[in-house]
Formats: sequence, structure tokens, C-alpha cells
Amino acid sequence: MIRIACVGIAVQDRLYYLNQLPECGGKYVAQHYREIGGGPAATAAVAAARLGAHVDFIGRVGDDATGKALLDELENWGVNTAFSRSCKNANSSQSAILVDEQGERIIVNYPSPELPEDASGLHEIDFTAYDVVLADVRWHQGAKTAFTLARSAGVTTVLDADITPQDISELVALADHAAFSAPGLQRLSGEGDLLLALKRAQAITNGHVYVTQGKSGCYWLENNELRHHAGYRVEVVDTTGAGDVFHGALAVKLAQRIEIYESIRFANAVAALKCTRPGGRAGIPDCDQTDSFMSLFV
Repeated sequence: MIRIACVGIAVQDRLYYLNQLPECGGKYVAQHYREIGGGPAATAAVAAARLGAHVDFIGRVGDDATGKALLDELENWGVNTAFSRSCKNANSSQSAILVDEQGERIIVNYPSPELPEDASGLHEIDFTAYDVVLADVRWHQGAKTAFTLARSAGVTTVLDADITPQDISELVALADHAAFSAPGLQRLSGEGDLLLALKRAQAITNGHVYVTQGKSGCYWLENNELRHHAGYRVEVVDTTGAGDVFHGALAVKLAQRIEIYESIRFANAVAALKCTRPGGRAGIPDCDQTDSFMSLFV
């Protein structure tokens, strides 16, 4: 069994389902409400576990009831949380998410400032045990430390390069595979043109660079040329967590040493299926479900 470490944040997501997203200030009534675990690395960990990997989530939560619920939920999904830290006298991170009838969403994230940035404890973990180490950009020092240790051990690194206030250039430089969100790529590169933006990112790293574009699929550079795999058409219910799930699925295929095109094709399919159910995790398929879905498009 392949082993994957997912390093980053776990967040309590509170999802409000509306007919349409607000365009101005006012009062709105939600048709449905869900309260579930989220966070880029944590949701990627669930995806990888659903796809058959042994997964360790390495992150920080508060010692509040929310933190306990977040770790318990991950364990229920088959993710090992033994290397995660429950920080004393700290509140856990939260997100409020508005989702419309087309599955599009607005996310307001509150990363708890009480969670320490220090990642020195990661030196106690044996990173040689992993096939892939995936990290998000929301725990910068954790990602930097994990990638440094992983690369020293010859372990493949995958970065979920989403938008964040910090400069993530040093994390991109440490990544064998840097998969950007569209806003994350634009922030890093300062470019609106997709090809130029990817080339700016490629100049930072010796690894591969990608950008996910929702239903439009994924673009990446191969031999300095732009490649593309379109997204799969599904009945979208909720896009929350789709990018995180893509990263988890990509990490699994890279751990299996599958070539890039097929890895992206698979990750696109897993992310598309996730979008057919509400919430960030309930719709994540296993390998058999994904293979059955992909066979419809051969």
C-alpha cells in the first residue's frame, strides 16, 4: 500500500445553501445547512484514503471541541491523525461557505491566529516512510519543513498552491509538482495570460507546474509546451473541496508512478464526482467508482 503524508490545515466548514449567491449586502435565508470538516490538506487526505492509500494527516487544531471533532472525522474517513497537534488554549480554524444552486460558492476562511507556525516537531517524523508528501500553503512553515525533509529523503513533493497572503515562491521551489488554483497562479506570477503565468512559475522550480480551472479542467507545462485535459461534465451540486480532492487524487497516482496525463485524467474524474454531492467530502469516490465513471468517456 502506498503511503502519503498530507501537511497543512484542518478547518470546520459551515455550509449555507442558497438559491443564488449574494450580490449585495442584506439578509438571506439558506435552504439547507451542513457542518463538516474541511481544509485543503485535510480534504486531500480524505480523498487519498478513499482511493486506497495509507494517509497521515500532519497539522494543527485547537484543543477545543471543534478540534476534536475535526480529528475524529478524519479518523472516521480512515486518515491517521497521530502526527497532528492539538494546541493548548487555541481555537480551531473556521470557514463560512455560501453555495448556490449551480454548486458555485463563496468561502470566508478564518485561519486561527492562535495556532503556532512552529513546525519543529516534524523533525521527529520519519519522512522516508512516504511515497508522496503533499502540503497546502496555509501552514507555511509546516509545508517548508515537510518538503525539506521529504526531498532529503528522496520523496516526491506535491504542493496545493492556492492563494494566500504569504509569498509561496520558496514552497514552489521545493515542490516536484506544484498544482495551482487560478487565483494562486495569478498572485504568484502577476500574469493574466495562462501560458506566461505557468512559465513564470516554472522558472522558480525544477518540478512540474499545473493550474486547475474548475469545469475547464487542468492545464500544465510539458517540455515547455501547454497541455490540457478538460473537466468531466457532471450534474454539479457543490464544488466545495473539488480542488483539494484533485490534489489528493493526483498525489495517489504520482505515488503509483503513473505518467502525468493519466494522473491528471484520473484526478479530474475524482474531483468531478465529488461535485455531484453536497459538502467537501461526501461525494469523494473510491477507485472502482472512478474507473467505472472514466470508462464512460473512453
